[in-house]
Amino acid sequence: MSFVSLLFIAFAMSTDAFAVAVARGATLKHPHFGRAFKTGVLFGSVEAISPLIGWLIGIGAASYIVKWDHWLAFGLLLALGLKMIHEGLQKPEEGEEADDKAKRSRVMMLLTAVATSIDAMAIGLGFAFIDVNIFEASLLIGLATLTMVTFGIMLGQRLGAMIGKRAELLGGLVLIVVGSVILREHLLGLA
Repeated sequence: MSFVSLLFIAFAMSTDAFAVAVARGATLKHPHFGRAFKTGVLFGSVEAISPLIGWLIGIGAASYIVKWDHWLAFGLLLALGLKMIHEGLQKPEEGEEADDKAKRSRVMMLLTAVATSIDAMAIGLGFAFIDVNIFEASLLIGLATLTMVTFGIMLGQRLGAMIGKRAELLGGLVLIVVGSVILREHLLGLA
């Protein structure tokens, strides 16, 4: 597979994470490039590891993974989206510690990164059957995702200033839409 083809695949794999990053950036009050970059590194790392895992699983489990990957991604994104919507509708708690809120946010971001990377794992499974340098492909997917997520958070922050408190609700809806699109594409055989 050519470098250009791998590059297109890498950016295609990062579109889910980009949409989530824009929604996440819209919920942040004061994101700065460093924070956006750290989130990009998290998503990029998970996205880079996923095709390697898929490639290692190989032929033996391919039919099982392909049958269920879209349902897993949909379920995770639906649950996370509903949680964000629920939190967006709640009034801030008086006694809530900033550290507790930050810890929950990091766990949620990790789960979101995993959910958006399941398709990359499926791509890795496909790479096991063709002549592809899996390390080059994984690196490109990770770098593309890092770039798109970092940019997405910074873009989302600008949008968040315009939509205010509704940003968390919008973020939850975006997660649900991304999960639904993944499910729809697989059920219709588009992915």
